This record gives sequence, structure tokens and C-alpha cells, in this order.
Amino acid sequence: MSDHLGNSGVFINSIVGEGTKFVGDLELKGLLRVDGDFIGTITTKGKVLIGKNGRAECTISADTVVIGGVVKGDITAGEKVVILSTGMLIGNVSTPRLISEDGVILNGFCMITSSDEKIESKGTADSSKYIEGEDLERYNPVKIRN
Repeated sequence: MSDHLGNSGVFINSIVGEGTKFVGDLELKGLLRVDGDFIGTITTKGKVLIGKNGRAECTISADTVVIGGVVKGDITAGEKVVILSTGMLIGNVSTPRLISEDGVILNGFCMITSSDEKIESKGTADSSKYIEGEDLERYNPVKIRN
């Protein structure tokens, strides 16, 4: 594991390299980059980066999540979720900002919260939080299928 401060003063934890498989729950401060396989849960007030070759079957709770590989699971982000053109997400997202490049695969419910109601980086995106029935039009969650 590599622990050091980046140029911006952010604590960087790079723990799942290409060819590595990690199974378990991970709580950290700072940045996590996954270029291998991760199964479990990730909780941080920092950033989670899933690299182009990264695969994660997990629940992610972070301030910012960037997906370049494959994620199967729910994401709760306090600031934003970015899905790059090489990314695939199968699961629910709850975040104030969702940025998606052309060519992504996204299958799940998206709950875009207002920037005033910041999401705590604890817990997970829970499908029971999504509104159904008459309130559906009021909150207008988006369901995307490919």
C-alpha cells in the first residue's frame, strides 16, 4: 500500500492494483484507486476512482466517485459521480451531480439531489429511498436502461 500526500495535500491510498483482488469492507480518508477487482464496501469522505481495468462489486459511499471501469452496486456521493466513456454502472446512484460521457452503460435508478441537501458519506444509495406512485412525477427520478 502506498501512503503519501499528493500535490494538492490530499491523502492518497492506492490499494487495489491491476491483477489484485480485494474482498472486504474498506473505510479510509483520502483517495482510493481501484485498477483490479474489489468486492465489498467502500466508505470515504474523499474520492474513489475505478480505473479503466477496475472492476468493483460493491457499495460505494464517498464525496466523489469516478468510474472508468465496471461497478456493480449502489453509489452514494456527496458531491458528484462521473462516469467516463469506458465506464459501466449497474446499480443505483444518489448524488447532487451526475456527469456521464458518451458511450457509458448505466442500468439503475438515479436520484439527483439538490446541492442544498448534501448527502452524508455514510450509508448507501438505497432503492427504498426512491419515490414511487404519485410522488414519482414530483421528484422525477430517472431510470435508464440499455
